[in-house]
Amino acid sequence: MKSPHYESLGRRMREYHRMHPWRLSEGGLFIPHAYWNMTETSLSWWDDVGFILNGRRIIVWWRHPRHVYWEQIESQAWEEAGDDPHDRWLFEGGTKNYKKVGKTGRRKKLSSYTSREPSEAQRDYYAKLLEIEKRLCQEGIDLEVRPSWKWQRLSWAMGVSLVAPLEVRNEREVAHLAHFARQLILRKTTLNNEFAGFVYDKASWLHDQRIAPTSFNADIAPLAGKR
Repeated sequence: MKSPHYESLGRRMREYHRMHPWRLSEGGLFIPHAYWNMTETSLSWWDDVGFILNGRRIIVWWRHPRHVYWEQIESQAWEEAGDDPHDRWLFEGGTKNYKKVGKTGRRKKLSSYTSREPSEAQRDYYAKLLEIEKRLCQEGIDLEVRPSWKWQRLSWAMGVSLVAPLEVRNEREVAHLAHFARQLILRKTTLNNEFAGFVYDKASWLHDQRIAPTSFNADIAPLAGKR
C-alpha cells in the first residue's frame, strides 16, 4: 500500500527540482565545493555531492570515518572540560554600529553589532578545552567506526548519509563518490562487499595524525577543501 505522506514528498520533490534546477557539471553532478587547497596526498574529512536519479534529486552527505572519530574526540573533550561558564559574549553586552543614511546624513541606521570580549572565566574554559582536545588527538580514544549509510525522503531531494573510507580531494574523486552512492541506492553493491571488515580505530587515527596532524586554528574542526 502506498503511503500518502511519501507520495506527497515525491511530488514536492519533483516539483522543486523542476522549479529550481541544479547547475550540474558536464558529468551531471551538483558539486558545491572547491578543491583548490587539496593535493593528491591530503586527508579528506567530509563532502557533499548531488545527482539526478529517475527524475529525482539525490544529495549525498559523505563523511570519512576519521571525521566521525574526530567528532567523538570533541564530544569527549567537552565532557572532560566540565561545566561551561555560559558567558553569552557573542549575544550580550556588544556594541551597536550605525551608519548615516539619507541625503543629509543626519539619520542613523543600525548596520551591525560588535561582540564584546569573552570573560576571563570563559577564556580559561576555552583554553582548557583546547588543551584537552590536543591531548586526545595525540593519544587517541577507544572508538571503532564502521562504514554505514542511510537515506531519507525530503521535500526537495532524497538525502543519503554515508560514512565510508574514501578520499575526496578533487572532482574526479567526488565523481567516484557519486557513482558509489548511486550503486548503493540501486542495490548493485553493498558496504560489506566494498569494505568487508573495515574498522577505523585508535591505530587508524594515530596513523593519520602522523601524516597530517589535526590543526587547532580558530575553527578547530579540520574541514579541509571547502569554500
